[in-house]
Amino acid sequence: MKILVSIICILVAGVPGVSRAQAPTKTDGLANFAALFEQHHEPEASSPALTLNEVERIALAENPEIAVAARRVAIAQAHVPAAGALDDPVAMYRGWGVPLEKPWDYNAAQNMFSVSQTLPGAGKRALRINVAESDVDVARAQLEQVRLEIRVRIHKAFDDLLLAQGELRIHDQHVDIARQAIEAARIKYAVGKVSQQDILKAQVTLTGLAEHMIRFDRDADLARARLNTLLGRDPTAPLNLHGDYAVIVALPTAQTLEDLALQSRPDLVAVREAAERSHKEQALARKAYLPDFTVSAGYMLMQPGSNMRNNYMVEGSMNLPWLNHRKHDAEIAEATATATEQDAELVALRNAAFGQIQEALVEARAAQQLAHMYHDQLRPQAEATLQASVIAYENDKTDFLDLLDSQMTVVDVDLDWFQAVADFDARLADLELATGTSLEQQQQTAPEVKP
Repeated sequence: MKILVSIICILVAGVPGVSRAQAPTKTDGLANFAALFEQHHEPEASSPALTLNEVERIALAENPEIAVAARRVAIAQAHVPAAGALDDPVAMYRGWGVPLEKPWDYNAAQNMFSVSQTLPGAGKRALRINVAESDVDVARAQLEQVRLEIRVRIHKAFDDLLLAQGELRIHDQHVDIARQAIEAARIKYAVGKVSQQDILKAQVTLTGLAEHMIRFDRDADLARARLNTLLGRDPTAPLNLHGDYAVIVALPTAQTLEDLALQSRPDLVAVREAAERSHKEQALARKAYLPDFTVSAGYMLMQPGSNMRNNYMVEGSMNLPWLNHRKHDAEIAEATATATEQDAELVALRNAAFGQIQEALVEARAAQQLAHMYHDQLRPQAEATLQASVIAYENDKTDFLDLLDSQMTVVDVDLDWFQAVADFDARLADLELATGTSLEQQQQTAPEVKP
């Protein structure tokens, strides 16, 4: 920035005897160009600056998608007691021998009152409970997957808004310098040291700053709307962020990331739990050939005058599944096919996860190399070029347009540097999504960038 400020001093000092008061009014057309920067972007001061951790905490508590997934867990948990419960007892009244001539004369009939209960075959209740508990495990894993996806989306939207804020800050800094450069150029133009063609070319070059402002404002508004939506807030609510970028020196190996994914990736856990559930359902289907039993006990009131007017009865019954092979064999075949399909889905998802990890790792390494290149090579080179242009302009060995091009190159490199570190941070978020867990940053990092 000191180099850029020195440009203005050189531009003004190069015209002795000419002050700002002597600048021409509207005849050179540059006065109208300054209006492009009149809508100077101001950061939102109405809302406190939030860090990434604070944004994630709000999202985990307020995001509607997470709330829906949490309710699904509650529904699955509520189903567990019902899955292992016995069928309702059955109360029965039976009247035998009611005379047709006197259908209301129940004293002449045999009256029976009984209660019966169906008992499932051995092991069926335990398997039903296990299946219901597996549903809970699947729902919990799906909840964790939603939370992971929300965290990653929060991370990316946060990065986008942070990047836009940083770009707007750089833009504001260079707009101030551009205004002074325009004024200095007008002074030189007034005394004939800058041609009208160079002034027009300078106008075209500097108009790029106005184009940047429109694009940066758009990116900031889009990122703010996405982030507010993830926070369960009005998309137009004011939102200001605070954070730093840092490029880690060493990325984990693909094998390390794959091991993390097998342990932590929620959708893998959900499919694994679903596969286990299908095998339990397969075992339950095979128990269909174990008969269920129904036991009954009752009281019988015989007709008046009977030797034994008061009696009791017990009764037992069971179904005969061996006589219904077609039904139960089909149920077993369906359960077996479902278990096989779930096993195949688990293998396919594991393979896809490893592919996603490799792709995200390749993208992260490329973004890391770009970030290092911009920081270690392009930024110093651009600043050195600008310094050389300043010296050459001082000695009348280059023109104003070359000096302005060097300044714009520094602006572009600064913006590209922000984009590179933001892209690297987004690729780390993709790695977290692919592995299912937050990646602990290495102790050694490249210099931090504060948008």
